[in-house]
Amino acid sequence: MRRLLFILTAALMPFAAGGQPISLGTLQDAARSTDPRLRQMQLEAEQVDLRLANIVAERRPALAVEGQAQYQSDVIQIPLRSPNGSPLPSPPKDTWDASIRLEQTILDPSIRARLAAERARLAEANARIETALYAIRQEVNDAFFAAASLQEREAQIETAITDLEARLKDTKIRVAEGAALPGDAATIEAALLARRQDKLQLRAQREGALGRLAELTGQTITLSSELTLPDHSAALGRAMAGEAELRVRPEYEQFARTRDRLAAQMAVVGTRADPRISAYGRAGYGKPGLNPLSTGFDTYLLAGVRLQWKPWDWGVAERERKQLELQQQTVVSEEETFARNLRKSIQNDIAAISQLNEVLALDARIVELREFIERETRTRYQERAVTAAEMVDKTTDVLEARLLRAVHQVELAHARARMLTVLGLEAR
Repeated sequence: MRRLLFILTAALMPFAAGGQPISLGTLQDAARSTDPRLRQMQLEAEQVDLRLANIVAERRPALAVEGQAQYQSDVIQIPLRSPNGSPLPSPPKDTWDASIRLEQTILDPSIRARLAAERARLAEANARIETALYAIRQEVNDAFFAAASLQEREAQIETAITDLEARLKDTKIRVAEGAALPGDAATIEAALLARRQDKLQLRAQREGALGRLAELTGQTITLSSELTLPDHSAALGRAMAGEAELRVRPEYEQFARTRDRLAAQMAVVGTRADPRISAYGRAGYGKPGLNPLSTGFDTYLLAGVRLQWKPWDWGVAERERKQLELQQQTVVSEEETFARNLRKSIQNDIAAISQLNEVLALDARIVELREFIERETRTRYQERAVTAAEMVDKTTDVLEARLLRAVHQVELAHARARMLTVLGLEAR
């Protein structure tokens, strides 16, 4: 199933040809660009565009068509008579009306404030998505260095296999010449087979690690692809020199945009007590028209200006403003807590980096000594002063020392990348 996934992915998104080196930064960019959450920015922008269009539409004339037919059981009776003695006419009991009503906003201070609030809400949403997307960097780091560690270990095993193959070939020649025992060749061959087993196991583990990395990045990464370890020592040194001023994590942008959104909402609340002015007009045809005593159909026209002002709302706006102020204080508290936790979280990496630098210095000396002992043992084996088993033991010691050094090198690179990512800097 995994091989099928690799084939399909390779067909759709070719990424790494055989032996082509792959950097950590390239994989981080790929993981971000293929993350489904990235599309949320577009969806948020489309939603805000629709809400902005609705708010802007409030500035345009509003047109309405109305119609009504009504019958009432009684009407006004006028107890007077005309000069000729006949009673004055009464309004009709049936009324009909059809009209077109037009209203145009002249002054509405809330429109500009609401537009600003929607734009602030979009900026906050984008910052929130960026924060969510940033977390994938650490996931890529973990998967990348897990695969890189297996790659380095497999490379050391491959070197040991090549060396043992050469020694086995030489020993078989010596056995044929009577200069060595068949058991010597068997001992070296057994060690060679053990190393090949180790290689098969590491290759299977590396295939799984690369599969996880490919799933994260949406790219094709094969066993023949080479992961290049980054060197972040200089970047980390610069970061530590200015650690107190570092505020580049996307969370800081999110906090800032949240404060902007709350400030924009406070501006909207502040416009509720402002007066609103609109013009209106109405043209219609009905029975009666504007003359209530008329008994026939007639056209009519109305026009005017309307003022709406609510200077007193029983403290509702003030309480809403206070709520928003409390939310702003909460954001400040959350930002301070985040910065404090960030400083605490890098302490383990600082200690790990310092320790690994010292350990690698010792690793270099250990490998040097193990290689010296191994060369000396090989010479003594040629002189038949030691057995093949003793020589294989020394070879194994060299391999273990090299493997440990390779693991520590990857761990150091991982710790540096993790710390840069925690600080919000590029770990490429």
